[in-house]
Amino acid sequence: MEVYGAGGTQGPQPIYPRLAAFSVDAGQTVHAGAPRDHVEISPLGQMLDGISRLPEIRHEKVDAIRREIATGTYETPAKLELALDRLMDEMSGW
Repeated sequence: MEVYGAGGTQGPQPIYPRLAAFSVDAGQTVHAGAPRDHVEISPLGQMLDGISRLPEIRHEKVDAIRREIATGTYETPAKLELALDRLMDEMSGW
C-alpha cells in the first residue's frame, strides 16, 4: 500500500464543495424564494445588549444618596408621596 499524504496529488481540497458566487446588481430584485440569513438572539444575549446600552453610573450621585440614607435624611414626605403616586399610576395601568 502506498500513501501519498493527506492532499493527494492535487493538494488539499475543501471538505464542502464551493458554492457559486451570488451577487445582486443595483436595481435588481431578489425573489421571495431566495434563501435568506436568519439570526436569533438568545434572551441572555438580549439582556446583555440592554445592559451595555445603560448609561454610565454617576458615582458622585450614588455616594450622595448613600450619605443621605445613612443620616436618615433621604426619605422625606414629599419623596414618599411621589413614590406612592407613581406606584398607583403603574398599578392602575394593569
